[in-house]
Amino acid sequence: MFSQNIDYFKLKPVELPKTTILLDNGYHPEKLTQALEEIYPQIMTKIQFELEALPSKAEKHGKGQSGFVPVAARWVIERSNAWVERCKSLVKNFDRTLARSNAKLKLCFIRLMLKRLATA
Repeated sequence: MFSQNIDYFKLKPVELPKTTILLDNGYHPEKLTQALEEIYPQIMTKIQFELEALPSKAEKHGKGQSGFVPVAARWVIERSNAWVERCKSLVKNFDRTLARSNAKLKLCFIRLMLKRLATA
């Protein structure tokens, strides 16, 4: 994804705040940094990684929770994926181009926002 959109980061002024990329604990920021710097050496001046901390057993017990507890940042992404799956045109991807798939994804989220605005 980064290699396809590297022009965005090359053109982004350094004065702007860094783009924060949320990672869950399955990722290794050191390895990602190393791979990205091979593509574009100055990329770490424009992005930063934020590794979401897992709640400890004591924190879970204090909140009355046990077992799997979704991490807040991960929940946002998982919820977004669930909303996308409700768009029938996106259930199976038959598009031949990335631009067409991207357009359908944007239309799906526009539809979701309009539905929420209509009920507000």
